Amino acid sequence: MRIIFLVLILTSAFSCKAFASTVGEVAIGDFLRDTPMHGFSGQTKRFSDFRGKPLLINVWASWCGPCQAEMPSLERLAQRYGGNQFNVIGISTDDDGYAAAAIIKKSGITFENFLDRNVVLENMLGANTIPLTILVDAQGRVLEKARGAYDWDSAENIDTIAKTFRIKLAH
Repeated sequence: MRIIFLVLILTSAFSCKAFASTVGEVAIGDFLRDTPMHGFSGQTKRFSDFRGKPLLINVWASWCGPCQAEMPSLERLAQRYGGNQFNVIGISTDDDGYAAAAIIKKSGITFENFLDRNVVLENMLGANTIPLTILVDAQGRVLEKARGAYDWDSAENIDTIAKTFRIKLAH
């Protein structure tokens, strides 16, 4: 009887969504909507500006310790592969754009970052927890969502990115 109870508990635990979706969230397998994004250097871009190459989107905030902890690995990843095999961008969910800009400057981040002024991007990407990293194919389809902080330029994660994007990446 205990085994049946344990199987039922495990089955129900794995069949539930780990995270509740956000309003208007684009699910894995669906295409990102072409929403305007406001950059910290004054430029406005859309997701369609990044089509043609896979895209890694990192959603973060200045007050988020794990977000700041993974920033250096994202920068190294962007320096190594960004713009060539795929693009890397960041989206800050900060209410205070000055705080986010200070983190970008302090961290020496060079990949493009955008400020989500009205939580439109946060909701569309499903960022009810951060950090959140979304892998998007060259046509704008969401392939994967990774919640939590990672060492993005580790050999294991580079292999995962390569497999997800179906590209070859050297270590």
